[in-house]
Amino acid sequence: MPSTSTAFTTLENAAERGDAVRFWREQRYDGLECLSAIFRLHRYVPHTHETYALAAVLDGCETFVHRGARRYAHAGQIAVVCPDELHDGEPQGEGFVYRVLYPTVDLMRSIAEDTFGHPVAGTPWFKQSVLDDPDLAAQLAALQLTFVDPDNTLLERDAKLGRFFSTLLGRWGGFGEPIAIGNERGPLAKARVYLDEHFDRDVSLEELAGVAGLNRSHLVRAFRKTMGTTPHAYLTDRRFRAARRLLAVGESPAEVAAACGFCDQSHLNRVFKARMGVTPGAFRGQ
Repeated sequence: MPSTSTAFTTLENAAERGDAVRFWREQRYDGLECLSAIFRLHRYVPHTHETYALAAVLDGCETFVHRGARRYAHAGQIAVVCPDELHDGEPQGEGFVYRVLYPTVDLMRSIAEDTFGHPVAGTPWFKQSVLDDPDLAAQLAALQLTFVDPDNTLLERDAKLGRFFSTLLGRWGGFGEPIAIGNERGPLAKARVYLDEHFDRDVSLEELAGVAGLNRSHLVRAFRKTMGTTPHAYLTDRRFRAARRLLAVGESPAEVAAACGFCDQSHLNRVFKARMGVTPGAFRGQ
């Protein structure tokens, strides 16, 4: 099958007039499988998965038989199939564009326990076959793009993944509200110091949560409430400030990018110009 960029979002701007597919795995998240596709012709035969199948439709309509009835997932909706459930799938009308995640039961259970603060037995379940939730569909699509953008840190990827699944489980899985935020200034101070001292490393959310002594989801929500920003944005700001100091004393942009944890010089350029209005080279030259 032909590959395509994850950038296309409508039937009109897709490069191919037939089908186009990209598939990959995010091993970091228990081998999370990802599919980005436009289908005008392809029809799935009835089948099952060991994992969940969460498909956010961005354009067009997918129809599928699930739990004994024909379902229709339109743009802004998410088709949900739980593990071991028989289903098929095909285009309705001209076709459809969608993004799919295939999380394992272990991943879903782990995020549920982390977010809601109690053990989860069995398989988290979803009663609806189609979720009418444009916000959550947009989160799923954005999460996939986060995975494939090399500029994004582990903190950003971890946080966006946790936010998506926590929201999914809370709104549609019957889990209710996450752990309440209280006074976490002590744990957050530890997290800040750790990021200050390790800005040149790609710190993971699990690592930072261990330092703070909070659950991953709790840490992100408390950090945003108290600091007004996310751990990822805080880390990026610390990298920018360190880069500014090094450039001011004459170090080259390439050296600074490597020293401050940026994935490459282009990444440094984008971050620096967004905050200073000039490129690192222009700043160093002055």
